Amino acid sequence: MKVKTIKGIDYKLPGSLTTFQEEMYVHLINWKWNNITKEAGGYERADKKGNITKYEYDAILPETEFKKYPILYPEIISHLLEHKRKFNFKMHEYFNHMASSQAANINLFLPILLNIKVNEVFKELKSDFARLATEELDNGFRIEFWDGNTNTDKGLLGDHTAVAGTDSDVGIAYYNKKNELCLWLIEHKLTEKEFTECGGSKSKGRKTTHDCTKSYSEILKNKDMCYYHSGSKYEYWNFTEANQSFFINHSKHESCPFKGGMNQLWRNQLLGFALENQGKFKEVYFSVVKHPDNKALDKSINQYKDLINDNIKFSVLDSNEVIDAVCKVNDTLLDIWINWYKRLYKI
Repeated sequence: MKVKTIKGIDYKLPGSLTTFQEEMYVHLINWKWNNITKEAGGYERADKKGNITKYEYDAILPETEFKKYPILYPEIISHLLEHKRKFNFKMHEYFNHMASSQAANINLFLPILLNIKVNEVFKELKSDFARLATEELDNGFRIEFWDGNTNTDKGLLGDHTAVAGTDSDVGIAYYNKKNELCLWLIEHKLTEKEFTECGGSKSKGRKTTHDCTKSYSEILKNKDMCYYHSGSKYEYWNFTEANQSFFINHSKHESCPFKGGMNQLWRNQLLGFALENQGKFKEVYFSVVKHPDNKALDKSINQYKDLINDNIKFSVLDSNEVIDAVCKVNDTLLDIWINWYKRLYKI
């Protein structure tokens, strides 16, 4: 933590922020101070000897505010809590951080999903969208979507536990123009510098047989070289093998293309393939939605687009595009929400 003076005001900030992150953090902290509280929040960490240190940050809410959900759009809070009771999804560790992508995702999509003009909005964003499948999931959507509903269910990818596993920030069930049931998986990013990177390459359980320097083709010939496959027993490489034509430009990568930030994109895409294989959804698409000023994610996004040769199963939107689609439907309730959202997230 560092205290940085900006325009004569002291801010308790993390020690390493990009220019965009610092600008957003300062904006979000000012919003917090003006609309919620000036009290700093923080977290505690224990060292190897068990000594606990408390770290304070202005961008984190104090615990006294947690149950009020003050960073959520007020009109959706009761709906979200009911949705959470139904699916018991995980609140992220930093949900009460002003820059929480989980909260930003909920603030962006729930007001649309709960509005009577939801179909008009999504038709503007997705060319094959006909109507929300309201009889599926919870009125057509699920926050923190994955294919199971219990802590003992490992899911189609075999990687789900009570604290980890592949999921998307929101899953939207819909009918396409052919009246086929489809699913749209969306991962939302706000200020992150990178997507979730591969944990297998850093696992303490790795053995000498695990080798992340091997290429996509080499790993497919001997999947046990990947810790995710032989150590964690995940289904990632099995589904990759079954859909290997999707990753058409893999030969450009001398080592495993999924070792870094593309890991999260890869796993969400595989979840889509697994769901299609299950047979309920005819087509499953995956999109990243990000803040329009966050350019740090572009490198991994462009690498992944190149890997899959810009396959239409993957797409990228920024939150401005979502807002623009909402503006076109001319709904009073949505217009009120848009003004709130744009002020909060500096759109």
